[in-house]
Amino acid sequence: MATNQHVANVGERGARRRRRAGILLCTLAAAALIVLLVVDAPSWCRLLVGVPAGLGAAELLQAREKT
Repeated sequence: MATNQHVANVGERGARRRRRAGILLCTLAAAALIVLLVVDAPSWCRLLVGVPAGLGAAELLQAREKT
């Protein structure tokens, strides 16, 4: 049986950078969503907020796993 071992390929500095970028992207996505809700933007505009939110979540996951 093969073992599923994790090998980190990013150091602590890289993980910190990814964590910061992830937090920034998620914060910007949340702020953009609030603004779009306040100005009653169309639904398709609000869906675009998913792009930076998804990228931010990916950065946070990569920082946690150090990949």
